[in-house]
Amino acid sequence: MNWLTQLFAAGRTPGNRVLPFVTVLFLVTTLASMANLMLPESSPLHVSTYTITLLGKYLSYAMLALAVDVIWGYCGILSLGHGAFFALGGYAMGMYLMRQIGDRGVYGNPELPDFMVFLNWDSLPWYWLGMDQFWFAMLMVLAVPGLLAFVFGWLAFRSRVTGVYLSIMTQALTYALMLAFFRNEMGFGGNNGLTDFKDILGFDLQSDSTRVALFAITALMLGLVYVLSHLILKSRMGKVIVAIRDGEARARFLGYRTDRYKVWLFVFSALIAAMAGALYVPQVGIINPGEFSPLNSIEVVVWVAVGGRGTLYGAVIGALLVNYAKTRFTAIMPEGWLFALGALFVLVTLYLPKGLVGLGGQLAARRERKAGKATHQEAHS
Repeated sequence: MNWLTQLFAAGRTPGNRVLPFVTVLFLVTTLASMANLMLPESSPLHVSTYTITLLGKYLSYAMLALAVDVIWGYCGILSLGHGAFFALGGYAMGMYLMRQIGDRGVYGNPELPDFMVFLNWDSLPWYWLGMDQFWFAMLMVLAVPGLLAFVFGWLAFRSRVTGVYLSIMTQALTYALMLAFFRNEMGFGGNNGLTDFKDILGFDLQSDSTRVALFAITALMLGLVYVLSHLILKSRMGKVIVAIRDGEARARFLGYRTDRYKVWLFVFSALIAAMAGALYVPQVGIINPGEFSPLNSIEVVVWVAVGGRGTLYGAVIGALLVNYAKTRFTAIMPEGWLFALGALFVLVTLYLPKGLVGLGGQLAARRERKAGKATHQEAHS
């Protein structure tokens, strides 16, 4: 319990956002869940199941943004391929949900998903075996993206690939996976992906209580990941990671194996993204190769930049605000969203280099400069 006491003590220190973040997340989740389950639909305070699902999706995206902020904001590694780890975690969850359909599919086959029956497959591929067990599917949610991140990171960081070259490599990785998953012979549903899910652990995915439970679990996981990331990045290891970001050559000269720190953090970040994908799929009801699109990974970077990188909570705020704006904007003018997103990124880069969470500091610094100028002029008048 000593670590818990230390965490709460740290959460109360000036400038620390852990305790406020967790408190707000807990309150919002509790109130929204109660408003859905306990209040009648006629009540003005009732929160619809659609809104609960939308909030759950936003929180999944917030976890993904947090994953990118961990690696970009604190270690300086701009990954344009974290959508790949998100999608892989989502596909692992989707495979489990497809196996739960059983003979309730269109073709009534108790073993094969409908798309395999349609393609005249006569047996499950070997990599689908065991995916009907929840524990095994959750193991694959972490194992496959984690292994891919380790191999990619080990090869890239041992070769000292950095900067724009590394960003291009991560983008190429997710693009290659997208092309592979589009192929029907891969056994992942091709262009249509995996959908038509019925239940999870025996609970109906369409029921209000299941939707609220998934929303609450997503909020819980976001809170746990946030706290864990904070503890890691404020530890001695976190200080080394920040030193690598600010001057890798100097850190290497001091005797630190910088490649090992970067590989470890890259894998940790990929695992967060994979968990986000696994929580996203049962709430949205579909996973397809479009989730691997490089554009999605670039969009995550925009979320983090808008919120404020290197802060953790800024990435969460950016993801929530931008996705809420996307929901509203695409309903009004679907074709114009990408232009609006690009303009937002340019404006934030030019005028808010520290994101929205740094806006208060910028305004305070500007007021101090104006006050200093006024004092200087008075002294010379």
